[in-house]
Amino acid sequence: MDEASARLLCPECGKNWQSAVSGLPHSRDLFHCPNCHASRQLAEFMRTDRDLETLQQFE
Repeated sequence: MDEASARLLCPECGKNWQSAVSGLPHSRDLFHCPNCHASRQLAEFMRTDRDLETLQQFE
């Protein structure tokens, strides 16, 4: 079985990456961009609504 993943996009620096959902915190938790260290709710880093829906299915 393939592991679910979500695509992320930093709203400040534009870094674009993909991460396994199992390694991500709750969508409302504070998350830090690994590139510029911007801090926001993880939901704000989701690239699309579909990525957010995928994350929320596993919360």
